[in-house]
Amino acid sequence: QVQLVESGGGLVQPGGSLRLSCAASGFTFSSKAMNWYRQAPGKERELVAVISSGGGSRNYADSVKGRFTISRDNAKKTVYLQMNSLKPEDTAVYYCNARIVFTDYWGRGTQVTVSS
Repeated sequence: QVQLVESGGGLVQPGGSLRLSCAASGFTFSSKAMNWYRQAPGKERELVAVISSGGGSRNYADSVKGRFTISRDNAKKTVYLQMNSLKPEDTAVYYCNARIVFTDYWGRGTQVTVSS
């Protein structure tokens, strides 16, 4: 079965960095685009970054452009989100997502808290 397992969240001060990882299994990882979403308390889940199956195309939400970088290692079946210059408004649960045959699969999420 499809499994997505996020890791790497934590508490960081404003201006700091974190690197999130999402380990995938149960599907042909190298053939699927992968996404990172986030959901802050009281807000809807929002798309943060997208990477194509081969990694050659990447797109970002305006709120994170220039600060976050999505990447993937198809040999390791892992997608990453490097987050730099973190702001308090980046505080959220971050989720890995894959859409496979019109079905969305989600990990359990990893909490990122940006606070001094």
